[in-house]
Amino acid sequence: MAALCWRSASRPLWQIIARQGTLKAGVRNLSSSTQRWCAQKLRAVNSPSPWVLHGAVCLQRLPVISQDRNPIEEQFLDLLQQLEQEKSMLSDHELRLLLDSDRLSRKQEADYGSDDEDYESQDIVTAQDLEDAWEQKLKQFKPALRIKASDNTDVSSSECFLGDSLVLLVKQDVGHQNVWLLPQLQWEAGETLRQTAERALSSLPGAELKATFLGNSPCGFYKYQFPKNVQTESRIGAKVFFFKSLLSGGDCSSLQKDSFAWVRKDELQDYLKPKYLKQVKRFILNL
Repeated sequence: MAALCWRSASRPLWQIIARQGTLKAGVRNLSSSTQRWCAQKLRAVNSPSPWVLHGAVCLQRLPVISQDRNPIEEQFLDLLQQLEQEKSMLSDHELRLLLDSDRLSRKQEADYGSDDEDYESQDIVTAQDLEDAWEQKLKQFKPALRIKASDNTDVSSSECFLGDSLVLLVKQDVGHQNVWLLPQLQWEAGETLRQTAERALSSLPGAELKATFLGNSPCGFYKYQFPKNVQTESRIGAKVFFFKSLLSGGDCSSLQKDSFAWVRKDELQDYLKPKYLKQVKRFILNL
């Protein structure tokens, strides 16, 4: 190796330059078709995408109360209660009832003596007295209604259908159409898609909603093309990335009633377009 280096160093400078020229002349040039392909790929990377990006939020209000039991669940609950009663032991209160009953029967006997009781002079509150007091308190207690008067009519309140999960829909302009969608906005440079979805929720006019976003990755995706009269070479359509969130507070009382709706999963088909609905149903669960 040292001999080769020494041999190269000992050559005249004109021989080294001539050899480099020979090597350069031997390099194969790219074909014209390959050059055109590389140029197209380079333009595709540098040119902006013809698809407009949007961030959308799927805001769900979880059930507030448990759902009504169906007949099978009612029968199963009765069976469990029967088994629990048959196999369970007496509670302290039931033992006290038996003790009070035994004391009362001994008082009614002819040979009963007051010396048998150490607390004869004290006021005794029996277990039966406690049951009577509890019964009076139970009659005064009025539980909250499970179903509100607006459950079958008003979709503008998140307080309806307390036993179901609800999804927030809003009316937005897409081209020349006014359609129902999940809240969405166009992505702006410098922000993440989740920040776009958060902005779409906070920018609803008059709404003061607090939401907890579930992760930084989209839960769904939808792509659609603009109407022909709106399309341009640089704007073909939109790609929408959905982010899931849960309602934690606030209301939409200041919004126009016809511009938004809280709907159940089985009611989405009455509002959303079929192709849009197919993508949305993939990540909406009946919790």
